[in-house]
Amino acid sequence: MILKQIQESVTFIAHQTQGYRAELGIILGTGLGGLINEIEIEHTLEYIDIPHFPISTVESHTGRLIFGKLSGKNIVAMQGRFHFYEGYSMQQVTYPVRVPKYLGIENLIVSNACGALNPDIKAGDLMILRDHINLLPANPLIGKNFDELGPRFPDMSQPYSPMLRDLAKQIAAESGDKIHEGVYVAVSGPNLETAAEYKYLLIIGGDVVGMSTVPEVLVAIHMGIPCFAISVITDECWHEVLTPVSIAQVISVAMKTEPRLTHIIKEIAARV
Repeated sequence: MILKQIQESVTFIAHQTQGYRAELGIILGTGLGGLINEIEIEHTLEYIDIPHFPISTVESHTGRLIFGKLSGKNIVAMQGRFHFYEGYSMQQVTYPVRVPKYLGIENLIVSNACGALNPDIKAGDLMILRDHINLLPANPLIGKNFDELGPRFPDMSQPYSPMLRDLAKQIAAESGDKIHEGVYVAVSGPNLETAAEYKYLLIIGGDVVGMSTVPEVLVAIHMGIPCFAISVITDECWHEVLTPVSIAQVISVAMKTEPRLTHIIKEIAARV
C-alpha cells in the first residue's frame, strides 16, 4: 500500500513541477520558515493538494512543499512538518520524508526548535545533533518492511552524518558563531515537561528536548539518506529554576535566531 501511495504522490509532484529533480531536502521547524525567503522558488505545492500527504494542524507550520534553488542547489523544502501529538500515526508523520527520496535528494537537513536541558546551553543558542534518545511511544518503522524502501533493521550507530556535522562546525567557526553539539531527546508532547521530567531527561543523557526530528531521521536513515539536524534553543529547561514558557516566546526566540541558522544551512547547501 505505501509503495503505491508514494508512487502516486511522486507522480503528482512530477506532473506539477515538470519533472523537478532535487539534490537536497530540508525540513523547517517551528518559527524557522524564513529560510524560504532565501530560495529562488520555482514551484510551490500545498500539502492539502498532494495525494496521501497529511495536513499540518500547528499554527506556526505553513504546510507546503517548496521547490527551487538554494546556494545553487536544487532543493525541496518542507515548510511545516507533522507531529505525533497532532494525532497522526508515525507512518503519516514521516510519509513526506519518503517522497523526496524519489525526487532525487541525496542529503536531508532537519531543523527544530527545542528546550535546553544542559545548563551550559542557553536560549538563542544553536546545537548540532550528534545523537538522539527516542522516547516517543511509537516508531515509524514498525509494521511490514518493504525492502524497496530499506532494510528491516537499519543501523543507527551514526544517525547524523559526521561529514555534515564537521562541515557545519567549520561554517560556524568561520563566522565566529558559537555552536554546541549534543544529544536530542524526542518526547511526544504536546505539553511541556515538568521539572522532575526535565531532571530525568538530563540524567539519561539529554542536552535538549523536543517533539520532532527523530521520526523523520529514522525514516531517512532507513532509506539510506544521510542526515544533518540542527536545533534552535528557544527556552531553558533547567529543572532547579524552572519558569513557565509560552509558544509565543518559543516562536519569538526562534525567529531572532533564524538568521544564524539560515547562514549555516545556505553554506551547507553550497558546499555539500
